[in-house]
Formats: sequence, structure tokens, C-alpha cells
Amino acid sequence: MQKRRVGTSDLQVSEISFGTMSIGTDEQQGIRLLHEAQDLGINYFDTADLYDQGKNEEIVGKAFKGRRDKVILASKVGNRLDPGGESWHWDASKEYIVSQIKESLRRLQTDYLDLYQLHGGTMDDNIDETIDAFETLKKEGLIRYYGISSIRPNVIREYVKRSNIVSIMMQYSLLDRRPEEQVLDFLTENNISVFARGSVAKGMLSDKASEKVKQKGADGYLTHTYEELMAASEKLSALAEQEHTSATSLAVRYVLQHPSLASAVMGASSLEQVKQNAELSTDQLLDATYEKLQQFTRQITYTSHR
Repeated sequence: MQKRRVGTSDLQVSEISFGTMSIGTDEQQGIRLLHEAQDLGINYFDTADLYDQGKNEEIVGKAFKGRRDKVILASKVGNRLDPGGESWHWDASKEYIVSQIKESLRRLQTDYLDLYQLHGGTMDDNIDETIDAFETLKKEGLIRYYGISSIRPNVIREYVKRSNIVSIMMQYSLLDRRPEEQVLDFLTENNISVFARGSVAKGMLSDKASEKVKQKGADGYLTHTYEELMAASEKLSALAEQEHTSATSLAVRYVLQHPSLASAVMGASSLEQVKQNAELSTDQLLDATYEKLQQFTRQITYTSHR
């Protein structure tokens, strides 16, 4: 598994990583999936305190107890569960962040997190207070580094300007190229890495694209209509056949091509999906193929904004 450095940190993460939200609440099954991923070379695992009301962190913690020094663990904070656990509200205060790291560490059965991320962020937050919370946790040795998970360019720019973040997690795919237009080059210039989520766009850029478009894209996706999504899936499948590879591989390798990318964070709910995800690291994207993908993006951008 190829590895990439995260920003200016000493974290070396697998370029295909595991977004654990998809593993479900069956403890034994979740542990099997996580162990399989690690055995195949994936070393970066991303969770959050919100996932399954903390159950996800508990499963991740049990999976890597005794293996902690072999993996890089990341979690997120900021979405505060309301009494009853059926809803949540945003809380980026220092008091809340400092209190929740202890709960996450308890559930994850570890003394520290390699990366702690703000699970969102708005311009209405007291950003300096939020940064101070993460800096405090870093000084106390409870976290090694911190970052944010956000798709808001204005928020991202404020954290880059004011803080010592090493990474941004954001949605990025052939169907959502806003990061290219708004922040990727800026992040590269500032030595901040990107963890990309949604690189196969809910499966609509995968080997089951047409099926997934029917399931997930009936009402459209971002600015793309259902008809445009179906046309895009057919074009990508045709290109994959032409290049003797898979649509999933083309979609993920396109995202990883940008120099700001540290890893594509992929979900999996079966052992077969874990294996397929890990195998993506062995694929290479030729320059000629990348140019064809760029042509593909121009086509779908044009039709979706006509």
C-alpha cells in the first residue's frame, strides 16, 4: 500500500483509507472488516464521536486494542448529541471539545489520537477559541495533530490563516469538483493535505454506476440532473472499458492525482468491498488517461451548468 505524508506532520497514511461510518453496529463484523483492511495495508482509520452515538468509536477501539502502534486513528468532534440521542446541534466551544476528547479516547481505548478533526465549522463560530481547544489538547499530548472536516472555502481559509491544521477532509469527486475551483491549489501552497470523501459519489462513479444512479440519483446530485448522472455513468464505464480498468479505479485515481491529496477515504460494509478498495492502491493513472478524464469532467460540467 502506497503511503503519503499528511501536511507538515510525520503521519504517513495509506493513500486508500477506511471511513468507518459504514461498518454498522455488529461488533464482530465490524472488527473483521477493520482487521482485513489493516492486513491489506490500510493504516488510516477515520471515525467520529457522532457515528452510531459513539458505538462506532467503540468498535474501532476494540478492533485495534493491541494493534494501536500499527494504525493511525482519527476522530471528529463538534456535533453535540441532544438528550435522547435522536438529534444533535453544533458546538465548537473549547469546553465541549476538551470534554469530548476524553470520551472519544475512552471509547477508542487509547491514550491519544493521531488526528482530531473539527466536524464542520461556520464563520459564526469563535474560531480562535476552537483553535485554542485543539492547541491545548496537543500540548497535553492527547492529540498529535488536528484538522477540520469542511466543504466551506471561507471557513477553510480562516483555519489555514489562523491555526496549525495539517489536513482538511472534504467531499471531492469527478461529479463534485468544487475543491479544484476553490481551495486545492491554495492548500498545496500552504502544505496542508486533503482527505477526500465521496470520491465515488455514493457509488454513482463506481462499477455499479447505473444501478447506483437509479437508487441514489433519482432527484439529481448537486447541479446534475438524473439524466446527466446516467449519461456520465455510461461515459465513465465506456472509458474504463477502453482503458482496461474499472470505473471505480478511474474515479478514485483521478481524485488522488492532485498533489494536495493524502488519501481517499473509502467506506466498506463487506470483506469484498474492503479488498476492492485496497486493490485501488496498486492501480496507476497514465497521463493520457488523466487527460481523457479531464475531458470527461468538462463534458459533465458543461451539461450541468447549461
